[in-house]
Amino acid sequence: MRSNKNIPLVLLLLIVTAALYRIIPNRPFGFAPQWAMSLFAGAVIRDKKWAFALPVFSMFLSDLVYQVLYLRGLTPISGFYAGQITNYLLFAGMVVIGFFVKRISVLNIAGWSVVECSVFFLLSNFFVWFGHSGYQRPMTFDGLMACYADGLPFFVNSIFATLLFSGLLFGVYQLIRRRELKTVISK
Repeated sequence: MRSNKNIPLVLLLLIVTAALYRIIPNRPFGFAPQWAMSLFAGAVIRDKKWAFALPVFSMFLSDLVYQVLYLRGLTPISGFYAGQITNYLLFAGMVVIGFFVKRISVLNIAGWSVVECSVFFLLSNFFVWFGHSGYQRPMTFDGLMACYADGLPFFVNSIFATLLFSGLLFGVYQLIRRRELKTVISK
């Protein structure tokens, strides 16, 4: 992103909006904007510390809200749980995939969205299996495959969500860039 005084406000709004979206009741699990935020941050935000902070802080904020709702008995989903740090590290790692986005186009962003979701799916389910989390599948190849099968509904939802939210994020970004370019040209 270019040096613009509104960028911190835009990033803050993005973080809060994504965090609040993630806690919407009855939202399909895995259908969240954080994967798209990771891809977008890696591809667009030049300051790497902010690129990594954007999706992680959004996740933390929504987990914090989940925890408050859980403690008040308003949701069965707790915000903080064992192994959660792995998810934060994986979301930060997904930013790195955004570094490989060299050209913003519909096909390119769609492709990288699927790659990102696939990498997250493979790694996160491996760590669930390895850490004996979830359904505590046996430490065998069949147990690992069962763990991947357990995660398929989340994977499918994450692909649809990432395609949708990446389209929104990158689309709005491109519109803003075109508008700024027209403003510069017309001056």
